[in-house]
Amino acid sequence: MISQAAGGATDRLAQMRSGAANTPVKSTKLADNVYLLQGAGGNMALQTGPDGKVLIDSSFSTAVPHVREALASLSKDPASILINTHWHIDHTDGNEGLHADGFAIYAHRMTRERLAVPQNMKLFGMSLPAAAPGALPTTTFDDQVEIWHNGDTLELVRFDPAHTDTDIWIHFRKANVLHLGDTWFNGTYPFIDEGTGGSIGGMIRANEKALALAGAETKIIPGHGPLGSRAELQKFHDMLASVRDKVGALKAAGASEQEALAKKPTADFDAEWNKGGFGPDMFAGIVYRTL
Repeated sequence: MISQAAGGATDRLAQMRSGAANTPVKSTKLADNVYLLQGAGGNMALQTGPDGKVLIDSSFSTAVPHVREALASLSKDPASILINTHWHIDHTDGNEGLHADGFAIYAHRMTRERLAVPQNMKLFGMSLPAAAPGALPTTTFDDQVEIWHNGDTLELVRFDPAHTDTDIWIHFRKANVLHLGDTWFNGTYPFIDEGTGGSIGGMIRANEKALALAGAETKIIPGHGPLGSRAELQKFHDMLASVRDKVGALKAAGASEQEALAKKPTADFDAEWNKGGFGPDMFAGIVYRTL
C-alpha cells in the first residue's frame, strides 16, 4: 500500500518500487480456476482457463517479473484481460509491462482519466506523472459491464466515489469470489484519497453495497490485508460508521480538526485496527475533512 514513508515523493516511490522488486508473489487457490495473488502493492486475483488469463490489478512495475512467475506457475493459458480496481499506483504501476505481455486493460472510465494526467497525492507529498500510453486502460465503462470468460460471469460494477472516484468491484459469480479493491482494508484503518473524490461516507456506502451482494460463503478479496469473509467486512463497516459518528458529533459541536483529534475518537478501536501503515490521527483527520 502507499505508506507514510519518510523522504520526498521521489524517494517514496523509489522505496516502494525497490521493495516490490524484492517481494515474491504468493498464490492461494480460492476456486477451481480463481486464485488470490499477494505480494507488494494491492491484492491481485487471477482467473485461468482456455479463454485466457484474467488478472485483477498489476502491483508495481518492479513487481511484474514476480507476477509473471506466479502466472506461469499456475497456468499456461495466454494473457487476456487485466482489470484495474482503481487508479492508485500500487494497483496500476505494472500495467505497462503486463499490457506488453498481451493483456488488454479494463477499468472504469475515471481510472483512465486519472492515469492519463499527472496526479498529486497531497497527504503523502507525492506528485505522480501521467502514466505511459501502454499503461492506460484500453476498454472503459461508466456503470457496469459483464464479461463471460472461462465458464464464469465476471461483473465489473462501479462504486459511487468511495476510496477514490475510480473504484469498482469485480464479482466472479460462479466462483463466488468478490474483489473490492481499496474500498476494504482488512484488519487496519484505511486510507481514503480525499484528493480524488474519496470520503468516509462513500466508503461506508460502498461497504453496504458489498455486504448486500456477498453471502456467508463468499470469498472476499480486500485491496490490502488477508482474504476475508462477509462477517469481517461487516466489522470493518461498523468501525467506519462508529468513527464517522464520533467525529461527526465533535465537528457538529464546533470542534476544529485538531480539537477533534485530541479527543481520540478512534480510541475504542485502536487496539484492533491500528496495525497498518495509516495511524488513527491520519484516519480520523480524513474522516473529519470528508464529512
